[in-house]
Amino acid sequence: MVKTITQKVIFKNTKPAKLYDLYMDSDKHTAATGSPANIHRKPGQSFMAYDNYITGKNLQLIPDRLIVQTWRASDWENSDIDSTFILSFQKKGKDTILYMTHANVPKRQVDDLKQGWVDFYWKPWKNYLNRI
Repeated sequence: MVKTITQKVIFKNTKPAKLYDLYMDSDKHTAATGSPANIHRKPGQSFMAYDNYITGKNLQLIPDRLIVQTWRASDWENSDIDSTFILSFQKKGKDTILYMTHANVPKRQVDDLKQGWVDFYWKPWKNYLNRI
């Protein structure tokens, strides 16, 4: 059985373009998370993050607005289907609201991934943005 994780995160004084680049630029992604990432900026191209723990392929990219990818973790079972990962960015005043949808997540992985997005992405991203 699979589940869907949704999260909404507000990034103060941050433009959507900055968050889009933070995810899609390999060097910035690596710097913000503290773990190696290799991400290409064209649909159909593959990516990896967290030193190959996360792999997938870009499905749809709308600069500064939307990222849609296939996504899977290296500890998933071979029988698990790839999940679908969606990030969208909405400007609200000086802030940006990030909406994350992570669909088709194996049920046994939901709790770890739900907290993992907070611990390994949103908190490190906010710390990184405060440093630059």
